[in-house]
Amino acid sequence: MKIIYIFTLFLSINTYALTYIHTSKFFDVESGKYQSDKTIIIENKKIIDIKDGYVNPSSNGNLIDLKGKFLFPGFMDMHVHFGQEYQSKAERPSKIERETQAILAADHALKTLKVGFTTVRQVGDSGLVAISLRDLINSNKIIGPTIYTSGKSIATTGGHADPTNGKSIDDYDHPKPEDGVINGPYDAFKAVRQRYKDGADGIKLTVTGGVLSVAKSGDNPQFTIDEINAIVDAAKDYGFWVAVHAHGPEGMKRAVIAGVDSVEHGTFMTEEIMDLMIKNNVYYVPTISAGEFVAQKSLIDNYFPDIVRPKAASVGPQIGNTFKKAHLRGVPIAFGTDAGVQAHGTNLDEFLYMVNYGMSPANSIISATKNTAMLLNIYDTVGSIDIGKDADLVAIDADPLELIENIKKISFLMKEGNLIDLK
Repeated sequence: MKIIYIFTLFLSINTYALTYIHTSKFFDVESGKYQSDKTIIIENKKIIDIKDGYVNPSSNGNLIDLKGKFLFPGFMDMHVHFGQEYQSKAERPSKIERETQAILAADHALKTLKVGFTTVRQVGDSGLVAISLRDLINSNKIIGPTIYTSGKSIATTGGHADPTNGKSIDDYDHPKPEDGVINGPYDAFKAVRQRYKDGADGIKLTVTGGVLSVAKSGDNPQFTIDEINAIVDAAKDYGFWVAVHAHGPEGMKRAVIAGVDSVEHGTFMTEEIMDLMIKNNVYYVPTISAGEFVAQKSLIDNYFPDIVRPKAASVGPQIGNTFKKAHLRGVPIAFGTDAGVQAHGTNLDEFLYMVNYGMSPANSIISATKNTAMLLNIYDTVGSIDIGKDADLVAIDADPLELIENIKKISFLMKEGNLIDLK
């Protein structure tokens, strides 16, 4: 028997037949409460058994003693942007090459993993960076969280995620559906099929204006009903989920009625839209962290371009209040941060914001485990500590259900049965 102590953990392939974890408290996402005094048995990447009490390992097994700590399923963030972090006007380089984004993306992925996020959804990319990073992580060539990605977001001409916004007309060629810019249902099908060809896992479209795009409106509708319906129809053909960036109510309503899977940000969500989301089981991914970030930065002169600053000042402060209303009304909520607006590795702050705006600590953790897995339709493999699921585990030194700030006191991380060095 080999005992592995927490302070000596490094990423390694488990060379032992079985790993036994002794836990005095592990979080049950179905009840929102702890189960006590259990032994979790892991073979390769899977949890194969959970036994009452503390079972000693066999001679070829190893023991990880987590008694006195609080064990959770690996956390999941449904809205990240690896390869980017917003910079002020003064800090921003004149150009950022795709190769630079790829190098940064690998660093951002590792930072995200080390704060306990074993699965993420990348919604919006400049190209194939996240798809390539996903594949390298899956093949164990790079260390990072499991990634589900949409590839390049889909926009309309001049809309949020049109990459030519703010450029002189002489400096660009008009982007095509393959580039993520559409006009009409025919283009919509072409754009979705290109994402399939690229190897994406789902679709991201920007159905309203956005805060950080170099365009006037932050909330106007930017897709017609026919265009959104075409996106959703094409996505279903390929088994894609559909996530929609949305601030304004009209574009949001069109998307929810069309049958999308999640609404990101949802800033000016109305009670009518909340009820439609409940009825249609559409998840809300609030990204309060990004709202707080842009609201704070909007107070600083020359941080944002002049066209962005008023949008940040109006949209940012509203997201937390919308979250509070949606939660009280019963809208299904999946955890997401929009990391890449604010710095990567700050993902845990979202738990604090959610609790500050009225959600219980237990429900905030459920939103980042069970609910996120349900949104991605992968709850059969992750999202809880159960027999048959991947051994994605996070241990915390103090109880976050008592004080949510304790969520940052992570001392142990396992992804797919492998121990992750937190240094």
